[in-house]
Amino acid sequence: MRLPLCLAAILAATLSPATAFAEAFQRPIPEPQTAQAEISYFAASVLLLMALIGVQWLISRR
Repeated sequence: MRLPLCLAAILAATLSPATAFAEAFQRPIPEPQTAQAEISYFAASVLLLMALIGVQWLISRR
């Protein structure tokens, strides 16, 4: 009795329209860049530039 019940469940799951059709892929929409992100990027760029200038100054002293 258990085998026909399992086969019926598998058959019902296979033939159900919910599993037969998948919805179309929708691409995620990126968020616009905020003012806070621009300020953080600017600060990081300035700090990187200062670090590079510092390294150049240390190397040129040798």
